[in-house]
Amino acid sequence: MEHLIEFRDIYKIYQMGEEEVHALDGVSMTIDPGEFVAIVGQSGSGKSTAMNIIGCLDVPTSGTYHLGGIDVSTMEDDQQAEIRNKMLGFIFQQYNLIPKLNVQENVELPLLYAGVSAEERHERAVRSLERVGLADKRKNLPSQLSGGQQQRVSIARALAGNPSVILADEPTGALDSRTGREVLTFLQKLNAEGDTVVLITHDNSIAVKAKRIIRLQDGKIIYDGDSQDPQAVVQPHEEESSEDDGFAALIGEGVEG
Repeated sequence: MEHLIEFRDIYKIYQMGEEEVHALDGVSMTIDPGEFVAIVGQSGSGKSTAMNIIGCLDVPTSGTYHLGGIDVSTMEDDQQAEIRNKMLGFIFQQYNLIPKLNVQENVELPLLYAGVSAEERHERAVRSLERVGLADKRKNLPSQLSGGQQQRVSIARALAGNPSVILADEPTGALDSRTGREVLTFLQKLNAEGDTVVLITHDNSIAVKAKRIIRLQDGKIIYDGDSQDPQAVVQPHEEESSEDDGFAALIGEGVEG
């Protein structure tokens, strides 16, 4: 089976004065269709850089990135934009909904830019809203919805493009813990229905909701495996970080952060 996402020895190097900073330092990984993977790490770990490269928002300094078998690592901006619109659905922390457009119009907006006909835009938007349980709210404005509902609209917007990958960047960051759990449950449901989900987060209690965790630290992968393995969240050289204290219990107890 062809890998959906494949990093081969990816480096992303920034020049900071006379110093070279390796945001990604020789990262190799693969993600297959139908997986639910969390890429997790603290600030400065390289996870945001990895997300930008996966999302065709940036290119590596060296190494290759294949998306759906296509080498996108050396593409020009307009080529990357085309691949991005065709293969990727984005879910952001801040929803990024247009206040003056109703729910259905927000979901249809990327399809409008992609040149999809009005009839097909309508059908896809309604179908996507049905999947997230908000078809009855399609004429509402974003301001008339709760935070969790607005995030579900952004999930519907991502789904409307029939993406190969749903890329979720800290999707619960602006939500309270209960609403955040609901959004994660939706992502798990979409994955169970066959969607490939890549979740970017700094929060171990969020990451363990995926089936697989790829943990980054200082631009390198230090764990890649089952999210239910205790090693997925407890790293010996992170013991001083209070943010990681007690996370081994999260797996057994299902506590949310």
